[in-house]
This record gives sequence, structure tokens and C-alpha cells, in this order.
Amino acid sequence: MAQTKYGYPLKVGVQLHPQHTSYQDYAEAVHHFDEMGVDSLFNWDHFFPLYGDPQGNHFEGWTLLTAMATLTKRAQVGCLVTCNTYRNPSLLADMAKTVDHISNGRLILGIGAGWFERDYTEYNYDFGTAGSRLKALEEALPIIKKRWEQDVPKPIQSPIPILVGGGGEKKTLRITAQHANIWHGFGDLDTLRHKMEVLDNWCKEVGRNPNEIERSSGAAADFKEGDLDAAVEAGVTHFIMGMQSPWDYKAVEKLIRWRDSRSK
Repeated sequence: MAQTKYGYPLKVGVQLHPQHTSYQDYAEAVHHFDEMGVDSLFNWDHFFPLYGDPQGNHFEGWTLLTAMATLTKRAQVGCLVTCNTYRNPSLLADMAKTVDHISNGRLILGIGAGWFERDYTEYNYDFGTAGSRLKALEEALPIIKKRWEQDVPKPIQSPIPILVGGGGEKKTLRITAQHANIWHGFGDLDTLRHKMEVLDNWCKEVGRNPNEIERSSGAAADFKEGDLDAAVEAGVTHFIMGMQSPWDYKAVEKLIRWRDSRSK
């Protein structure tokens, strides 16, 4: 494939939803997908299932990331995404640095403002407002980055890549332009094109080169190759397929074949 819009290679990832499964089942899937050759493996940062039986099995994201780091050899690992206000930012920085070392420099710090009210309510966190959660995210990211500069040992990666998820045009994309290495967007192709244009404009406003930010988005299990090709033309280069057990290995195999055919 010719040079991509922002200069990044094509990547495929899988977000393994840590719900309605056992640890053994989850661990086997993480190992298998890594062996298959995916570029990234994500979980999510919630405390309860997001769909299906609300009282079903569920595992915590960051302790699970430690296991994912040890179960894999090549794929980057991360939460898609960490809820910023569940943890003190200095603590989160230390957790991320530690997992970066455990993974030998393969961590992505996916982070967002948070939205799932049940997590907040049942764990006695202040839900606040969308505005207050975004304000907290904007305040936390400089603290996290400073801790990585000060604490020892330093992260293996310099810096640990920060992924910000979300499409709010006034705040989220501005925060992304200021701090992120990866932006994860949602929506159809027209929406993604528009959001990337807004993000590029914010980069200009804050003095950032838009090419410093990789663009990622979802890939459905029944994806059409032409749709992915169009997304690449728009600027997306990292495609992440979300799923829960039973894991859809065939869909991921097809996605890997598409990546490899377009990367020649």
C-alpha cells in the first residue's frame, strides 16, 4: 500500500471484553491472538459487564493487563480505555510504568474521561458531570507524564504512548491534540473524517504536528475490505475488533490477511 495519510503502518488489534468468561478462557485467547500476529490486544476498564447479564462474570482491567503482558510476546497491550477518575493520576502513572516494564515496552496507556455510571455508583466514586470528568482528565495527563520523567526506573518506552478515546470536539479532541500519541474514534466514515479534521485543526491551534498522532477505530467482525480501505484513505491505520467469548478467531484471521495484503 502507498504511504498512509499520517505515515503510520497498518495495524490490527483485538479488544477482548473481560466479561462473561473465565480467566483461563481469557488467558488462552490472549495467547492465541498474540501467536496469530495481531499488533495490539486490549481489554477495558470497567467493574461490571456492559452488556448481557449485568451480574455476570467480570474481571478488573489493570490487574488483567499484567497477566496480558506476561502471556504475550509481540502485541502491544492496553485498556481501551482506562477511566481516568478511578485512580489517582500519580498512582496510574506508576501502574503504567510497571506494566510497561513487565511487557518489555509494549504498553499503550489508553485513557478517557469515563462514562459508565454504575461503576461510579457501586464503587462510591463521584460521577460528577461530563465537564468535570473531562476537566479531571486534562489535569491528570500532565501529572502522569511528569511522573514518568521523575520516577525510577523510568518507563522502557520514552514516552509510553497515550491513546485518548472519544470525539468531543471542544474538549476531548483538544486534549488529544495536546497529549495523545493515538486517537481512537467512533462512528461511520463521514464522522471519522470530520473528527480527524477537527483534531488536525486543534493540532494547529496548540502547535502540534498532526502526523504525531496515530488514528485508530473499530472493525466489525463482518467488515468489508472496501470499507477498511476507505477508512485508511481517510487516515485510520489501526483497526481494533471488539468481542467477547466465544472468541471469533476466523474474523481476526481475515483482518490479519487484509492487513498483510495491503502492507506489501
